[in-house]
Formats: sequence, structure tokens, C-alpha cells
Amino acid sequence: MASSDTALASLREVDPQEDIDRLLQDLKTSTDGLSGREADRRRVVFGPNEIVRRHGSQWAKQILVQLTHPLALLLWLAAVLAWVGDSRPLGIAIVVVILINAAFAFFQERHAERAVEALSDIMPPTARVVREAPEDTIAAIDLVPGDVIHLGEGDRVSADARLIAGAVEVDLSALTGESAPVHVQSDSDARSGPILEATDIVFSGTNVVGGDGRAVVFATGMQTQLGHIAALSQTGVRDESPLEQKVKRVAWFIAAVAVGLGLAFIPLGTLLAGLSLQDAVNFAIGLLVANVPEGLLPTITLALAVGVRVLARKGALVKRISAVETLGSTSVICTDKTGTLTQNSMQAMRIWASDGVVDDVRAGYTPTEGMRRLARSVVDCCTARIEVDDDGQTREYGDPTEIALLRGVAAARTGDAVDPKPDRVFPFDSELRRMSTVVFDPDGARINVKGAPEDILGRCTTIAGRPSDRVDLDELRNLVSGWAADGLRLIAVASRDVDTDTGRTIDRGSAEQDLTLLGVLALLDPPREGVADAVATCHRAGIRVVMVTGDHALTAQGIARSVGIGSELGLQVITGLELDGMSEAQLDDILGQGSELVFARTSPEAKVRITDALRDLGAVVAMTGDGVNDAPALHRADIGVAMGRNGTDVAREAATMVLTDDNFATIVSAVEEGRRVYDNVQKFIVYIFAHATPEVIPFLMYALSGGNIPLPLTVMQILAIDLGTETLPALALGRERAEPGLMDRAPRPRRSSVVTGPLLIRAWLLLGGVSAVLVIALFLGTLWRGGWTYGTSVSSGDMHTTWQLATTMTFLGIVACQIGTAMAARTQRASLSSIGVTTNRFLLWGIAFEIVFAVIVVTVPVLNDVFGTIPPPLELWLWLLPLPLIVWGVDEFYRRVLRRVGSPA
Repeated sequence: MASSDTALASLREVDPQEDIDRLLQDLKTSTDGLSGREADRRRVVFGPNEIVRRHGSQWAKQILVQLTHPLALLLWLAAVLAWVGDSRPLGIAIVVVILINAAFAFFQERHAERAVEALSDIMPPTARVVREAPEDTIAAIDLVPGDVIHLGEGDRVSADARLIAGAVEVDLSALTGESAPVHVQSDSDARSGPILEATDIVFSGTNVVGGDGRAVVFATGMQTQLGHIAALSQTGVRDESPLEQKVKRVAWFIAAVAVGLGLAFIPLGTLLAGLSLQDAVNFAIGLLVANVPEGLLPTITLALAVGVRVLARKGALVKRISAVETLGSTSVICTDKTGTLTQNSMQAMRIWASDGVVDDVRAGYTPTEGMRRLARSVVDCCTARIEVDDDGQTREYGDPTEIALLRGVAAARTGDAVDPKPDRVFPFDSELRRMSTVVFDPDGARINVKGAPEDILGRCTTIAGRPSDRVDLDELRNLVSGWAADGLRLIAVASRDVDTDTGRTIDRGSAEQDLTLLGVLALLDPPREGVADAVATCHRAGIRVVMVTGDHALTAQGIARSVGIGSELGLQVITGLELDGMSEAQLDDILGQGSELVFARTSPEAKVRITDALRDLGAVVAMTGDGVNDAPALHRADIGVAMGRNGTDVAREAATMVLTDDNFATIVSAVEEGRRVYDNVQKFIVYIFAHATPEVIPFLMYALSGGNIPLPLTVMQILAIDLGTETLPALALGRERAEPGLMDRAPRPRRSSVVTGPLLIRAWLLLGGVSAVLVIALFLGTLWRGGWTYGTSVSSGDMHTTWQLATTMTFLGIVACQIGTAMAARTQRASLSSIGVTTNRFLLWGIAFEIVFAVIVVTVPVLNDVFGTIPPPLELWLWLLPLPLIVWGVDEFYRRVLRRVGSPA
């Protein structure tokens, strides 16, 4: 058995381009296919015919990343110190927080990945296979090298295979980016050269748009061209998103502050307050806990997760939750044209013939004799077909562009309702930008050629029977340029009559010379509804739109102008040839000028080059793509955007976001959602940071007074605030609606911090400072009410009860100030009235929860013992009522001043 497996494994080394008889011999198969038993043996050796993904093996690594985040490490330190300092309940509580957050973040990311994997259906479910002569339908996953498969119109190719009989038209756009179908026919001759350029090989994941044939499989699964590219797209280390980088910087900043204050408290507590070293260390742990926002990571994670769900409802599936924020930072969107800006629904709009012009095909027209000749060559130069069955039902087969051509000349056609197939085909060549056919009739043979007008015109010596002179050609070129500038895709059609023998033997180079120009057809792929508004939104938001397409420069320019690209920043058009001749410095200079750009007739490699250049210039780049060849650019961009409907599995694998509707407007909606999420992250950072001040100041006041002022807050009460009363309102701020003017701001710089100077001033000094003053006044007022004076011991008797009541009021005071801070944090610049006091129902429920939680903590006897609280009398409850209004009112006045002076928030 081992020797048999070794022999089968040698099939991996076959040369798919060798002589067909030798290939069949090397694959140990025949034109009748394999036996069922042999196929079973090979399936054991080669495994299933599927694209393998890495996600399952990454679980442990993903969880480890969540557990070793800098903020998580700080919490681990606090837990260890609490355990060592004999505060084991506190240490256990902190560890539970770490584990809950890590699990929450992990499952959110896995949920997002599974949503995208649900779209990964590029491999067909079944394949028609010939085994021991009869044809059978099997699961495509069961194909093995040596199988013979039957390919027909509408089939998806299941594996890499060499044609051994017949001919097919294959859409290779998923693999090569070329939109025109490629003619593939059986050829017994051995050949060399790039395998993707072979004319008798079909590839896994591509579509058969016409023809019929049989092919022998030589590669399956990860050994196919699709599998090789998929493997490449899964290699390399993923860059951290901007938010991940920023949160890490914030975490290290918080760590420095927390550890610094904790270490500083030890000498202050021992030297000034007269504490023992053990007590000083315990209070240092309290300071550390007070400065660590335990709810920050779960709050950020939930805000991003909510963003993922909102985007999914809008038609955008995000694979990595942190990428939601990256979307909000986007400063350049590089988009393709067909299917993203346009509807991917070609229709003929105009026709030029030597004896007439049709300005609007849709309105109908009376054909001239020249138009009938044009229609005849269009039909003969297409591999697509339009058929009408006996029931009068129209059926279309083949390339959408050719279907549009056939529909455009339908009024000028004569003859059968079924389109004939050409006798010889010289398939479309992306470099030559043309295709040609040979059709035989009783009088001889006719060569038909169609392609890019700039190429076809130069090959014509006559125009519909009369010699073409320079004036005719110049006039026609002006017409072509004018139509292309309107965003129309142009195809010229020409023909040539030869005798039958010449038609059978002529080569392509000779056939496509000395032609007679019959006409030019103008096709339109209409812009998608809403794209123009989305582009205008991009301009208001300071986002540049760059089109990268394989279409003609004038056509691309016309579509760009029709949707508003370049209307604000100016438009520059660069062809692929011009781009190839540019140095990196020249490209950087053009991209750095700030105008919007159209890169026309570009290759997939150009996308990578453009992406890298923009990122080096500091832009946050969103790049769209749908083909396998787009995967490298999608992987390199900050946000790779793959198409869900027409995209390939490999493109979706490499991308960060998948559009279920393939619509450019959805990208802009995603950017807006990303900005909203980022704003909300800053809002609850303000909210969380603001409470550090009233939690830290009491410790410093205690230390600086030498212990003459008792400690206003215990460590367990701090934990009750950070994990109990604070968390739900913070989470609710992550659900806040977009603030007015969200898309009227310029994008954030790539290296901007999520925690800014103005944010810290507002959180620590304004909201936190006001809260600290109010809370300390409440604490000292409660002590004074119970008869305390400066320096009086509170360690025993009635004074200890008074101190417990005072710490309870400090706890309740911070909760009351949290309510005012939560309402204030809902906006960064706008007034609260502009967004509505009650529009965030989640926040109202969160405030209700924290009130109920705080009441339970201070009234339930069991919790009184845990948190060191006692129920306050009614009089002290009334002291709490004005606190939220004072905190909110001060911040509302501050934001009003900012709006008047025009300063950034």
C-alpha cells in the first residue's frame, strides 16, 4: 500500500502542458476516466478538492492575544498585587473581568469571521465526471487528479484541467482580472510558457460561458492555481488596525499613570500619613485599581461588535471587529468601476454606421443597409447567443458585453432566431484588445473583427465600401472620443471577405489586416443609484476617491465625472502605460497633489503599487476588488473590500470587509459607521476617565493630610463603581447615534491618538474635577454633620459609623456625578438638545440600572458588610439630587464656548 501511495503521489509532478498522450500516461488515466475504486484510492492520497483555511488553528493564539493586551497585563498586575496584599476577593474579581473580556472579544471576532465564511461558495457543489466511460454527477469535493470532467455552458470549473476534446469559452476574470471570455480548445501539441496563458487549460473557480468539452484533471484543492493564490493570501503577519495601535498606546499611558501614582503613594503614605508599609502598599493597590478602567476593553469591544452588526444590516460584513474603526479613519477609497460604481448591466446606447447614426438605441430605430451589414458581423463575431424557444421565451448565453451587442443590433438583424456559432475563433486578447472569427458560406469566407476603436481603425483601409481617408478617420476618431467622454464603452466592428481556402488556413496576424469598417457601437453600464450622493458625501468628509479600472481612459473618465469624482478636487487620468513608466517618486508626487485620479487600463499589480504609495504618504486606504488577482492589493490595504455577489473566495479571504450588494455607496455608509463608532469610543473614554479623578483625589487628600482626613473611599467601593455602576452606561454610550456633522469633518490622521489633550482636559479636569469637588464636599459635609473635626480618629465608636456613612455618600456622590457625566458625554461639540435627551434608550436603562445597583449596595445588609456601606438617611439622599445637573451643566457651557470660538473638541 505504501508503494502504491508513493506512486500516486508522483502524480503531483506531472507537466500539464506536455503532449496530451504523455499527460494521460503520467496521470495514469485515459479518455474514459478512472474507475470508482481508483478514484477512492486517490482521494485518500490527495485529500478533498477544497480550499483549506487557517482559521481553526488560530483559536489559541487569538485568545492569548486578548489575555496579553497591555491593559489586560495591567489588570493582571493589579490582581497579583491584590492577592499578595491580602485582598483576595478584589484579585479574583479583577481576574474574572480579564477572562470575561477576552472571551467576549474572541467570540465577537469568530462570529464576524463565520459570517464571511458563509459567503465562501466559489467551489461548485457538484461536477460532471466520466468514470469508466459513463458520465455521472458527483460532489466536486471528491474530484481527484486523473478524473475526466465534462464542461458545458454555465458550469463552474471544479479543478485545474487540460481539455482533451471540444472547445469552451471561459470567464477567467476571477483569476486574471480580464473581463472578456477566453477561448479554450483541445490541443494535443506540447507547449511551454506561463500556464495562465495556455489555450487548452481551464482553472478551478472559473466559469464556462459557452461551448462544450471534456478535460482531464491534473490538480485539485490547494494544488490548483486558485489554491496557490489562496495560500499566499493567508501568509504574512497582519498589521494591527489603527484602533488596536491607539488602544495599546492608551493602555501603556494608563499603566504609566497608575503605576506611577501607586509607587508615589508608598513613600507619601509612610512618611506623611504615618502608615505602615503594609497599609501603604494596600492603598497603592487601591490607587492602581482606581486608575485602571476595568470596563474599557469590554466597552470598546462591544461598541465595535455593535458596529459590525449595524454594517451587516447595511450590506457590509466585517471580518475583524477592530476594522470598524479603521473604516472611520479612511482618507482614500480606491474603487474599481464595473459593478461597484456601475450596475454591471451593459446596454447598447448608440450606433454609428457608414450610412446612419442612432443616438438612442433604446428608443428604437429604422435600420439602414449599413446597419444590417454591421448586425451581421456582430452576430458572427460573438460567442454569446440569444435564443427564443418554442414558447417564445428568450434565453441568453455568454458574455454580458456580447449579449448587449446582440441586443443593440436586434432591430437590424435578419434570419433565424438562433445565433449561429462561428467556424473559427481567434479569442479576445487583452494585449491586442480585439477578437475575430471566420464564418464560411457558399460564396467563400468572411472574417469579422471587433475590439477597441483605437486599434480597429488603424487596421481598416475602407469604410463600408469606400476608401478611408484621413478626413474620414479623423472625424470618426472625434466621434469616438466624444462618446467615450460620455462614459460609453466603445466597440468597433470590421470585416473582410476571403476565399474559402484562405479562410481555413489564414493566421490571426494576416486575418486582422486590410479590413472594412462597418460601424461603432457605444455601450453604457449605468452608474448605480446613490453612487453620486455617496461620492458627494466623500467630498464633504474629506475623502478622496480614486478609480482603478481596466477600461478605456475616456470611458473611465466619463463614468467618473457622471458620479461626481473630480468635481471638488479636480480629476487627473493616468493610463496603465503611463503608470508603468513612472518612478516611485513621480507616483508619490502625483498622489500627493490631492486631486482625484482615474487609473485606466491598469493591471492588478498596479493596485498593489498604488496602495503602497498611498499608505507611505500617510493615507488610510480602502481598496475594492473581486478577482483572485486582486487578493494581494486587498491584503495590503488598510481596508480590503471584496465583492460578495460577484467576488471570488480568495478575494473575500484576503479582504477585511465583504459587500453583500457590491455597491460603492455601502462603502461610504461603512465609513460613516466607522466614524460613529470611533466617536462613541471617545465618548465612553471621556465617561470612564472622568471618574478616575474623584476616585484618585480622595487617596491623595488622605496622604497629603498625613491621615488627618480619613480615606473617603474604600477599594471595594471603587470596584463597585468601576465594574458595577459604570459599565452599563459606558456600554450604552457605544450605541449612541451619529452626532450632527459627522461626515462634514476631515478624516483623522493615521497616527492620531484616540486619547487627545482636549479629551483629557475635559475628562480629568472639567468633568472629573467638578465631580471630585462635589464628592469631596459631600464627604466632608457628611463627616461634619456627624461631629467630625480635622484630625479626629474614625477607627472606632460612633465616629467610625459616621465615617462609614461618609464613604457611602462618597460612593453615591460618584454615582450621581456619573449620571451627569453620561449625559454630557453623549456629544463632543453639539448641545444635548440637538440630539435629544431621551434618544438613547439604552443609556436611560443603564442609568436606571446603576441607580438600582447603588441603592442595593447601600441598603442590603450582606452587601453593607462586603462594601463597607450603611443606609443614609433621607436628608442625605436629597443632597445627591443636584449633582448630575451641576456636572452636566458645566460641561454644556464648556461645549457652547467651544462652538462659539470654533475650537476642536
